[in-house]
Amino acid sequence: MATQSPFSLLDSFLGAGKSGPGFTAPDWAVEEVRRRIVLLLNHVLMQESEAMVRLARQKGRVVMINWRVLTLKLIATPAGLLDVAPTDTLPDLTLALTQDSPLDIALALLRGDKPTVRIEGDVQLAAEVNWLADHVRWDIEDDLARVIGDVPARTLGQIADRMRDAVRRFSQARSSGAADAAGGNTSS
Repeated sequence: MATQSPFSLLDSFLGAGKSGPGFTAPDWAVEEVRRRIVLLLNHVLMQESEAMVRLARQKGRVVMINWRVLTLKLIATPAGLLDVAPTDTLPDLTLALTQDSPLDIALALLRGDKPTVRIEGDVQLAAEVNWLADHVRWDIEDDLARVIGDVPARTLGQIADRMRDAVRRFSQARSSGAADAAGGNTSS
């Protein structure tokens, strides 16, 4: 019996990636999701002053992120934060996620790897975006502590760390097992 990906529902909404979307959200909903993503990114950026300084130096520069049929254009503000760029703005940098499967992307992130990305455009801006990806982390435990208290937030953080480590080990064992099977290695 074949097993389905836990992301098959997401795949059906987004389409196969090549044949177009299987579900089209209304324009207002897409715009609202973009705004919420920007709010989350700015929340995370505000926790790291060096990130804001670096981003402020890139004010007015536009980064476009593509995955399948989804596109997000972000513009750096003079305050060192991000905003949704106007749709007619040409990007200075384009980052296109080349992996179609949301499961592959999630597994790569859980392993601590970056997803495979095709980069086009300004090299210096790409270097700054790479620095942000390498050095800026969301301290979700601190945000949870403000809502539910320090001890419960720490406990949830520890549980999440253990779950992430278990999934990471499983993912690494699975990929090394697949590599062994592809290479014809057998162990007795």
